[in-house]
Amino acid sequence: MAEQTDTALLNPAGAPVWALGLMSGTSMDGVDAALLRTDGRTIAEVGPSLTLEYDRKARTRLAAAVKGDADDRAVAAVERLITDHHARAVGRLLDLWHDTAGVGSAPAVIGFHGHSLWHRPREHATRQIGDGARLAQMTGLPVINDFRANDVATGGNGAPFAPLYHAARLGRADLAYPVCILNLGGVANVTWIGTPGAGLDGGGAEILAFDTGPASAFIDDWVQAHTGSSYDEGGTLAAAGRVDRALLEGLLEDPYFDEPPPKSLDRAGFDVSSVDVLDAADGAATLTAFSAGAVARGLAYFPRPPGSWFVSGGGRHNGSLMAAIADAVGAEVRPVEDLGWNGDALEAEAFAFLAVRSARCLPLSLPQTTGVAEPVTGGRLWRPGDP
Repeated sequence: MAEQTDTALLNPAGAPVWALGLMSGTSMDGVDAALLRTDGRTIAEVGPSLTLEYDRKARTRLAAAVKGDADDRAVAAVERLITDHHARAVGRLLDLWHDTAGVGSAPAVIGFHGHSLWHRPREHATRQIGDGARLAQMTGLPVINDFRANDVATGGNGAPFAPLYHAARLGRADLAYPVCILNLGGVANVTWIGTPGAGLDGGGAEILAFDTGPASAFIDDWVQAHTGSSYDEGGTLAAAGRVDRALLEGLLEDPYFDEPPPKSLDRAGFDVSSVDVLDAADGAATLTAFSAGAVARGLAYFPRPPGSWFVSGGGRHNGSLMAAIADAVGAEVRPVEDLGWNGDALEAEAFAFLAVRSARCLPLSLPQTTGVAEPVTGGRLWRPGDP
């Protein structure tokens, strides 16, 4: 194992180091934490991962901040709350790592995404909360956060940010290229990769990424409002309903789908109130079809038709959504587990990877992934003891 020192971490040509990534996604269900050994270009080893769920009180307070129903003082309190929750996730993952692998050293860096309160790409503005200095102090480890700010400041959308990790993880030739990695969180984003390892050197001709539209956010909100459950487990409610084709066509007329990529959106980027006239099952079916149709609308922008699709994120557990996407794109869609990946940990792993790239001044985003003018790095490094 490489020596875990600042010199090793900050050396652009350095050996692989262990990094710990953290992700709190738009579903607001908890913090994903994952360990990865990488040099910022290749993946040497994938370590353990876990999810530390938010309790009901934390979810309620975080949701209020996301909806804009919290004043500055309340947002600061929520930021402290989620930072502390991330610190607990770090502690539990390191305990698991040491117990299962017998690894005694610490990771070189933590990649801390924080939580997005809002994201307005048309205004080149985004807001993530998460106190990097506090997390570094609580864990005793260097922390890199604020990954998106430099991209946004130089003209990018600030999202999506996992594509280069997808490319690094997918560096294999035994697949039917182009390959699409589709992430189904609250919002759906796709990475189109034309050749193995595309984009990692800063060139972007064989990589393209963008948010396709909603994934699970509207479905989850609908199911919670109509049944009290937090999500449509297995897609059973949608399977019991019928899609309202007229309403679906109206939803798919949103101008976002006619915008060429790269492009990104906020969780609240669409108005789906037209579905309110439907009953619980038909509404779930129609919103599921909307998410699938949004993915299919993205096909028009790929440089070449995909040869294979692999799906990460919580939405891959929704059988109705997966079937709807397969029907909409006219191809088999498979969970990333078919690649030997962990679809629940992929986003957290990505921020471990990006933390090492940030420390080594390698690009985090490209014109073809966020619309930034040229490949740019980003992130802010905090060490324990920083004010």
